[in-house]
Amino acid sequence: MVYGDIGTSPLYALRECFLGLHALAPTRSNVVGILALIVWSLVFVVSIKYLLVVLRADNRGEGGILALMALIQRGQHRLSKSEKQLVLALGLFGAALLYGDGVITPAVSVMSAVEGLEVAAPRLLPFVVPLTVGLLLALFLIQRRGTARIGAIFGPVMAVWFSVLGVLGVTAVWHHPAILAALSPHEAVLFFVRNRGHGFVTLGSVFLVVTGAEALYADMGHIGRRPIHWAWFGLVLPALLLNYFGQGAALLTNPSALVNPFYALAPGWGLAPLIALATIATIIASQAVISGVFSLARQAVQLGFSPRLKITQTSSAAIGQIYVPVLNAAMMVCTIGLVLGFQSSSRLAGAYGVAVTSTMTITTVLLYILSRTRWHWSRIEGMGVAGFFLVFDLAFLAASLLKIPEGGWLPLVIAGATLCLMTTWKTGRALLVQRTREKSIPFDMLRADLEDDPPPRVPGSAVFLTSAPRDTTPPALIHNLAHNKVLHEQVVLLTVRTARIPQVPETERVTVEAFPNGLFRVTAHYGFMQDPDLFEILMSCRALKLHLNLEATTFFLGRETLIHTDRSGMPRWRAQLFAFMSSNALRATAFFRIPPEQVFEVGVQIEL
Repeated sequence: MVYGDIGTSPLYALRECFLGLHALAPTRSNVVGILALIVWSLVFVVSIKYLLVVLRADNRGEGGILALMALIQRGQHRLSKSEKQLVLALGLFGAALLYGDGVITPAVSVMSAVEGLEVAAPRLLPFVVPLTVGLLLALFLIQRRGTARIGAIFGPVMAVWFSVLGVLGVTAVWHHPAILAALSPHEAVLFFVRNRGHGFVTLGSVFLVVTGAEALYADMGHIGRRPIHWAWFGLVLPALLLNYFGQGAALLTNPSALVNPFYALAPGWGLAPLIALATIATIIASQAVISGVFSLARQAVQLGFSPRLKITQTSSAAIGQIYVPVLNAAMMVCTIGLVLGFQSSSRLAGAYGVAVTSTMTITTVLLYILSRTRWHWSRIEGMGVAGFFLVFDLAFLAASLLKIPEGGWLPLVIAGATLCLMTTWKTGRALLVQRTREKSIPFDMLRADLEDDPPPRVPGSAVFLTSAPRDTTPPALIHNLAHNKVLHEQVVLLTVRTARIPQVPETERVTVEAFPNGLFRVTAHYGFMQDPDLFEILMSCRALKLHLNLEATTFFLGRETLIHTDRSGMPRWRAQLFAFMSSNALRATAFFRIPPEQVFEVGVQIEL
C-alpha cells in the first residue's frame, strides 16, 4: 500500500522520456542510458536517502514533512531566530506542495491505467476520459465509508501487482539480456555526455519513477519502518527494476512499442486482465495519497495552521483512517477538472513532478537541520550527507521546473493558495490572541474580586473553553459574569493544547489546578495525530479530584465577531480572508462533540 504511487509509475514513466516536448529517439544508447538513470535514481533517492536515512527522522513513529517540522521545533531552543523561521516556512511550503500532489496523482495514475484500452482496442479511445472520470468519482464518493472494510485486500492486490510487474519484465529481459548493461552507472554518465542539455531536460521525466518516495515517509506512522524496508528490498525494488528493464527490451525489439511500452509487455490474451489489475492498483495508489492528504489536514488543524474541520474517524482500529468531507469534495472537483482539462496522462505528466521534487528538496534541508540539532552530527557530517542528496534533488528540481509551461504551474498555484490560507490562519489566530489579551482581565484580579465581592452561585458546573494565556480570564467568563451577575458552583477553565509529538499518553494528558471559590483550570494535551475528546477529558478529571456532573454542566463558548481596523497587523484583504475562514470554521460544539443543548454562546466583538 505504501508503494502504490511509486509502484504504478511503470505505467507512464519510461514512456514520457521518449515522448512529449523534449522527446528522445528510442535508440539503443538512449534506452540503456535512460534505464541506467532510472536504476540509480531508485537506488540513491529511494533506497539510500529515504529508506536508510530519512525514515530515521521519525517523530515518535510518525513521518511526513509536518511531523519532521514538529520534531525539529521540539528542539528549537538550539535554533537561532532565523533558523526557526526557515524551518516553519519550509515545513509549511512542503506541506502545501503535497496538497497539489494529492490532486494530480489520482488523475495521472488512473488515467494512465485506463489508457490501456487504446492498446487493446483503439476504437475505445473516446471512452478513456469518461471512464477515468467515473472511476475517480466513485473513488471519492466511497471515502465517506472509510477504507477499513476494503483495506484488507489492498496489500494482497499490490503484492500481486508487483509480482506481475516482475514476471512481465523477466520475460522480456530473457529474450534481450543485453539490456542489463543499464546496471552500470557508466551508462548514465555516457548518456549525459552524448545528450548534454537535452539529457538534463529528460531528468524531469526520469524523476517520475521516484514520485512516491515522499509518500512512503508520510505513511511510516501507519505501517512502521521495518515492514517498509522488507517490502522495498524484498519485492518492490526487484519488481520495478525488472519491469523497467523489460520495457527497455521491448523498445529495442519493437520501436512501435513506444506508444505504451508497459502494455507492450503483455501477451495478447493477458492484456485485458492486466488493464483491470493496473486500474485497481492505481485506485489503491490514489487511495493512499488521498488518505495522506487527510492525515496532513488533521495535523494542520491540530498544529494551528488550519481552521477546525469536520474529521470523521472511519475505523476504530486504525488512527490513520479518517475522512475530511470538505477536503474530499475539493480534491474530487480539482482531480476530475484536471482529467477533463488535460485529456491524457502524457499531458498530465507535464504537471506532475514539480511539487514532489520541491518537497524532496525541502525534506533534505530540514533533514540537515535535524541532524545538527537532534542527532548531534558535526557540520561536516551533516553537510556531506545533505549535500550528496541535494545533488539529486536539485538536478531533478531544475529539470522539473522546465515543465512549468506544460502544466507544472498548476501544483505551484495550488501550493501557493494553500500556503496563503495556512499562514493567514496562523497569523490571524496569533493576532486574535493578542487582541483578546489586551481586553481581558488578569486571572489573579478576577480571583481577588471574587474574594472581595463574591457573586451569587447557582448549582451545577460551567466549563469555559479558552485558548487564552494562563494569566488571563476568558472573555466569555467576563461577559457572563458582567451580564448575568452569577457564577456556577464549579467554574472550569478548559484549554486544549497540541504537543509537537504524534500522541500523548493518557497518563500525561490532563492536568488540574484548583483555586479558591470553586475555580479550576484544566489543561489537556493531545498529539498532532489525535482528536480531542471533551468528555474523555472531563472524565479523566475525576481521578484528579475534580468531580463534574456532566449532565448538569453548561459549556460556555465565545462567539467572535471580527472587525478590521487601521491598527490591524494584516492587510485588509488578508484580515477579510481570516474573518471568512473563521466564520466558516467548524463550530466548537461539533469539533469537540458537545451536546448543543448544553452550550451557551457568548458574543464577543474583537477589533483586528
